[in-house]
Amino acid sequence: MTPTRRRAAVTAAALAAACALGLVTAPPASAEVKSTCGRYICVATAYQGRDYVQDITVTTRDGLRGTLRAFVGDHRDSKAGVSRWRFVVNREIRAYPRLAVCGGLDRSGRVIENHCVMIP
Repeated sequence: MTPTRRRAAVTAAALAAACALGLVTAPPASAEVKSTCGRYICVATAYQGRDYVQDITVTTRDGLRGTLRAFVGDHRDSKAGVSRWRFVVNREIRAYPRLAVCGGLDRSGRVIENHCVMIP
């Protein structure tokens, strides 16, 4: 293989890998994001339609660490010692007429706040 052909093959492979990575990391076009803030935390969720929750992001407003929680339907998760965390849900959760996607903040073993985003 000549150096010119090798360079073209390497360039084509790198371009194909970059395009594939872009497809993997890009959110679906139909995903919507809704967020709201309480006194101590902000909760954002990416969802599709009315039933499919992709993720829940919980952030403290003051930037201080605590135990962040995310819950929707029967899905529960938590992460200690952070001020921001993205919880991956990727599942269909049925609740009518509206779905409550919630986050919470605990500090020193006490519940500081629970806050929910309502998906129509």
